[in-house]
Amino acid sequence: MLEYFAGSHYSWNMGVMMAVQLGGELTEIDAACRPLKALAERPGARDDPAVQAAWVEAWAGLAERVQGYAARDEAAGHALSAGRKYRRACIYWFTAERMASHRTPRKAALYTAMTACFDKSVALRKEPVEHVLIPYEGTTLPALFHKAPGAGPRPAMIHFDGFDVTKEWMSLSGIAHEFARRGISTLMLDHPGIGAALRLQGLAMNPDSERWAKAALDWLETRSDIDARRAGVVAMSLGGYYAPRAAAFEPRLACCIAWGARWDNAGSHGRILRDASAARSVTNWVEHALWYYGAADADEAERTIARMTLDGVIDKVRCPLLVVHGAG
Repeated sequence: MLEYFAGSHYSWNMGVMMAVQLGGELTEIDAACRPLKALAERPGARDDPAVQAAWVEAWAGLAERVQGYAARDEAAGHALSAGRKYRRACIYWFTAERMASHRTPRKAALYTAMTACFDKSVALRKEPVEHVLIPYEGTTLPALFHKAPGAGPRPAMIHFDGFDVTKEWMSLSGIAHEFARRGISTLMLDHPGIGAALRLQGLAMNPDSERWAKAALDWLETRSDIDARRAGVVAMSLGGYYAPRAAAFEPRLACCIAWGARWDNAGSHGRILRDASAARSVTNWVEHALWYYGAADADEAERTIARMTLDGVIDKVRCPLLVVHGAG
């Protein structure tokens, strides 16, 4: 991984790489991050609230500036140019929001700005992306449906996520476009613990991902443009547990992609929870984990994490399974 901050701050380095991956401009990113370098090198910077606040404000300032450029283009009637800039602003709002504490009103405001820019970008660039609500156990799961071109019912992939991103991030990553080029539609869920399901509805994670898969498949079966008999599941990072778990207990799934090998979460999040020196994907990781898992304290979170294992589960998977994981 490129270490913009010279190895001093894993979560910040990861944040920079994610912004680049989604399509951020390097010169803009450098302008936001260069003043942060000295802060990142301070002793104890990773746990210093003032240092973390500086990250949030630097990226929010960049997002606001680029959003202003987008609004200027939109007012001038340059829809495609405006849409591209709203996309970059969305990326930068996301990068700020991901590191902000959920205990502050700032996080909610950043999330609202991020989703507003995403929606503007999709609308102005006429992307084939539709907001949908998936009925789920007395409530709904917000989702994005990316329709593949072509006539007749299309196969589909249900896309779950991991620990600290959103359905908008999944869409911006471009995977739905790649599926669409192959004639496959994509349903990207904010499942419990993620995105709007957590932020707006208070739905904390539960380990039984087959419940989300059932809801998604039931919805796909109502679509005349989808062949639900050819619907699979893909999930990244912690989703390397969620996708196989769903495939094990939802027999309607036609295939499964674990985009990251995650056999036993006790050896991953369980370890990170207790090891203050562990590389953590976001600042305030423990606070985020308690929110994500719906836990009152670390002991409760650890008990939930310990349930997340594929022992006694993987042997129940009957559909084709692809595991994608980096070496070393």
